[in-house]
Amino acid sequence: MVDTESIRTVIGVIGNVISFFLFASPMPTIYKIWKMKAVEGFEPDPYLASILNCSMWVFYGLPFVHPHSLLVITINSVGLFLEIIYILVFIIYGTNKKRMKIGLVLLVEAIFFAVIVVIALLCFHTTTRRTLFVGIICVFFNCCMYLSPLLIMKKVITTKSVKYMPFLLSLTNFLNGVCWLIYALLRFDPFLLTGNAIGTLGGLAQLILYGIYYRSTPKDDDTGKESQSQVELSTQETI
Repeated sequence: MVDTESIRTVIGVIGNVISFFLFASPMPTIYKIWKMKAVEGFEPDPYLASILNCSMWVFYGLPFVHPHSLLVITINSVGLFLEIIYILVFIIYGTNKKRMKIGLVLLVEAIFFAVIVVIALLCFHTTTRRTLFVGIICVFFNCCMYLSPLLIMKKVITTKSVKYMPFLLSLTNFLNGVCWLIYALLRFDPFLLTGNAIGTLGGLAQLILYGIYYRSTPKDDDTGKESQSQVELSTQETI
């Protein structure tokens, strides 16, 4: 008989694979920037936000904070690596103004992360309390990233068009939320559960909107490909 922990591991591995594709989804945009040698209208904000989000989840998954969370560490470490690569491309090909913005944001994020680490290690002396403290912060960032597509959903309803909301991305986000939701339930983790419950509902809402407005979307307009870069979310919204 297969035990619950084995099932949880399998679900976590599947979640890692799906999350990887979400983290990798900005690659076409990054390649385009590299090819043009200029960032043009693309913004680094989603990637900067994802760096902090991934850093927090890596810290959350460490054994002295929240034991038995290896798969949380692995995928967020991969995500952190990819997000840093994306930001380096923005630094290389961005304007001085963008470089200054990126540098300032990274500095603020580094200070914030360091403060959280120090407080967690010095003020909370059990994994239960550290989990509670770091978990609440992780959930806050996760919810912000999962709720960010609401602007896109509003645009879909207003324009009665899904050209700004790629189906594959919406489906992948939904499946990603479902996987990590099940993972959180099998060894009850309220912090993973909360963020991914919101993510699952958000992904489901996007799929419903897609079904409603697909027929009314102009088929001769391909501009949605470029705007996908702005929807790539929070993609990074992984767990």
